[in-house]
This record gives sequence, C-alpha cells and structure tokens, in this order.
Amino acid sequence: MPARRLLMRKIREVLQLRHEQGLSHQAVARACDVGVGTVNRYLRRAAECGLGWPLPADLDDGTLEARLFPRAAPARDRVRPDCAHIHRELKRDGVTLQLLWEEYAQVYPDGYRYTQFCGIYRQWARRLRPSMRQVHRAGEKTFIDFSGKRPALVDRHTGELRRVELFVAVLGASGFTYAEATATQQLPDWVDAHVRMVEYFGGATALWVPDQLKSAITRPCRYEPDVNRTYEDLAHHYGAVVVPARPRKPRDKAAAENSVLLVQRWILARLRDQTFFELGALNRAIRVLLDALNDRPLKKLGVSRRVLYEQLDRPALRPLPATRYVLARWKRCRVNIDYHVEVDRHLYSVPYQLVREQVEVRYTAATVEVVFKGRRVASHPRRHDRRTSTVAEHMPSAHRAHAEWTPSRLIGWAEKVGPATARLVTRILESRPHPEQGYRTVLGIMRLGRRHGDARLDAASARALAIGSCHYRTVKNILAAGQDRLPLEPPAETTPTPVHTNIRGADYYAAASQEDPC
Repeated sequence: MPARRLLMRKIREVLQLRHEQGLSHQAVARACDVGVGTVNRYLRRAAECGLGWPLPADLDDGTLEARLFPRAAPARDRVRPDCAHIHRELKRDGVTLQLLWEEYAQVYPDGYRYTQFCGIYRQWARRLRPSMRQVHRAGEKTFIDFSGKRPALVDRHTGELRRVELFVAVLGASGFTYAEATATQQLPDWVDAHVRMVEYFGGATALWVPDQLKSAITRPCRYEPDVNRTYEDLAHHYGAVVVPARPRKPRDKAAAENSVLLVQRWILARLRDQTFFELGALNRAIRVLLDALNDRPLKKLGVSRRVLYEQLDRPALRPLPATRYVLARWKRCRVNIDYHVEVDRHLYSVPYQLVREQVEVRYTAATVEVVFKGRRVASHPRRHDRRTSTVAEHMPSAHRAHAEWTPSRLIGWAEKVGPATARLVTRILESRPHPEQGYRTVLGIMRLGRRHGDARLDAASARALAIGSCHYRTVKNILAAGQDRLPLEPPAETTPTPVHTNIRGADYYAAASQEDPC
C-alpha cells in the first residue's frame, strides 16, 4: 500500500505545481522526477474527472484513486466472445476482427476491449487443427485430390479384386465434402467427377486447387505449371480458375488432405466388409455415408458442415451454366499442304490460307472445331472413318472449280459448244478407265474454246473425230494449222484385193493351220 500512497502524493504534487504555481509540464516533470508523458496522463485524467486545485478537503487517497483510475469489471462478470461464431464470420467477404469486436461491444458495453477480444479468439484458434487456421473466403476455393487408399470391386466371374480410385473435393470455407469412386485417374474420369462435384455443390467456387497430376497439369512446375487444356476448358465452363498446389507441398491443399483422411476413416472404413461388383453400387453406398458425414456436427464449431455450407459457401458459389459440360479434347496440329488436319485418322478441312500454320483442334464426341489464334476458323461434325471432310469454302477457287466438275457437267458444257464437241468429250470420258482421268483433257479443250471460239472448236472436234484421234493435242494442232476451216473430205472407198496366183489370201492360211496343228 505504500506504493499507492506515494502515487497519490505524486498526483497531488503534479496538480499543485501545475495549477497553483503555473509551471510547464516539463518543469513539473523535473520537479516530481517523473516523465512528461506521466504528467500529461495525470492532468488529463484529473480534467476528465472534473478535478482541479485545490482538491476537496474530504477527498482521501482511496477516493482520489477510484476517481482517477476506475477498475474494469471483473473478468468473471464480462461476457466471453463466441469464438466459433467469430471463426465462421471471418470467412465472409470484408469481415474483420475490428468489425466483429464493434458488434460485440454494442451488445456488451462492459465486455472485453479490442486487444483482449482478439487475444481470446487467437488463443482459441490455436487449438484448432492446422488446416482450420487458414481463413478461406466463402465461395473462393475448392480443394481436390485422389485418395491414396483405394476401394476395390470384385469380378463376378473370377473373384479378382480390381482397385478403383477415390475422388475427394472439399469447399475451403465450410469444409463441405464430396467423394465418389472412379475407374481411373485418366482425363475422362477426372472431368466427369468434376461435373458431378459441382452439381453436388450446386455451383462452383472461383478457384480450383488440385494436385499436379497428369490429368490436370501437362507440365508440372512450382511457379508456372501448364494446365491441361481440357481441364482449363472445363473450369472456364463453370466460371472457375485452376490454381494447382505446388509439387510436394501438401500444405497448399491441407483441407483436401484432411478431407481425404476423413473420408478414408468415415466412409472406406465402414465399407471394408462389404462387397461391390459394380462402380454404381459402390458410389450409392458412398453417397449415403457422405451425406451423413456432412450432416455430422463438428466438435469445435458445434454445427455441421452442411449448416456451414448453407451459411457460407452456398450463397457465394457461382451458379451452374444452362448446359452440362461435354468432354472436349485438344490437339495441336500443323495444317497440311492440302489444307486439312487429321484427328483420329480422319481429315478435316480448314481455310486454305492457313496452310502450314499451327492450329488447335477441339474435338468432342459430336463436333470438331479448329481454332487459330483464339478464333474458331472451322467446324465439322465428328467422323470416325478414314475419309475426308471438306468444306467448299475452305478450298482455293481453282480447286473448288475443279471439284465441281462431273462427267455429266462436262458433257453438258460440250453440248452448248456444238454436237461434235459433245461427241468428242463423251468419247474421251468413255475411253478412260475412270472418267476423272479425262477431266484434264476436257478442261484443256475448254480453254481452247475460250481462245478460238465455240464454232472453230466444234469444227476442230469434228475433224478429230473424223481422223479417230480424240486427244487434246490433236484438237490444238488442228486449230493452230487452221484445218478446222477446211471442208471435211468423205472417207475414201476401199479398193478390193486383186485376184492373183501370188496372193494367197486369208483362206490359205486358215486351211494351212488346220492341216498342220504344230
């Protein structure tokens, strides 16, 4: 108690020297052997209490101390903040400890001050699991992983066990969990599991945090991993962005690691004595236990994951798009000189201007799309044969014109020139093993008509037929020599073979062959 009496005496001296003697704060501090800050604090507290100098005669040291230094309410009389409520609210956008303390102070004016309020919460939070110490914003992250422990299916005929994969995903803010069994970790199973995941959640978070497995990441890297184009396309469809965890850094997805462990203990352990022959039956059993897991109250927070999900994540999730994602694969191709790209041994055309350019091909079960510098330049129905899908607009004009020629069209053109030209073209096409072998000959004759005129071409064709030479060069030479302008001579009469003893004739040789079979 002497220390308290000494303190009261110092305060009285400070008040007397300041108010009665009029000394400055620095002078009072030197006279009383205290700091200037202490003098300021004493004078401010006295002013707040309405005390000046001289002090009332009946004001003893105990009363003076009570007025200058009022004691806070005992800790046992103050309402302790609800740390579980604080932990949940901090996951909402824009919520801070300062805001929560102000709300607490409005309800409990005699409660803890801000520093004690924060200290109580942080001490409580340190007792949580390490993953729970991370503050994940509502609707921000989904952590995704495969379980190391895998369930098994039994072959009905051989009884052999076949291991399958266990896909696990968890929402960062609420811990709401999804799990299912997949046949493999390959891209189609990986994508289909994500589609069912977002449908179970009823929406998608802004970020997906997977491990750097091959189905998600084509080139692992600590700083700039290359995300699989199909996986990136899937995330974009649901309004999400892929941010993979660093290789060999499980703390980056600690929520997923803990959820995998929880699913192994809560679901796989309960199914250990059951036998499943089909993946669908296994997933139905997993779904029943999964719903029970999400409805189970948490010991620390006192509410279930589903309640936290409805309060935190559900309102912040991005809504599902109108259409379900369809698996699309991507392939880099270089356009061949024939302006086609190859997908599963089928050729699809692209605009001929892109010859030798590198393009990206996105193909689903129904369509094939070609993308060049982020812009779609071609689209085809998916085909699975070894033929060619060609769009006429993708061809050069010369190729397009050539592709449009048919035997009937060529003969139709020749009929417009003249009857002789029509007969000549028909004979050319019929004389070839395949009509297309005569296309170039006919096209050459057509060009001669543009140079010399239809009348001369028809006359030249008639002369070529007359001499029995149905060739492009024959018609060209006739036109060059001007022989088309000459009248056609009637065919010469055949002179009969004269009768002579030295001319044996065909009958002689026929008889000789019958007499001498050798």
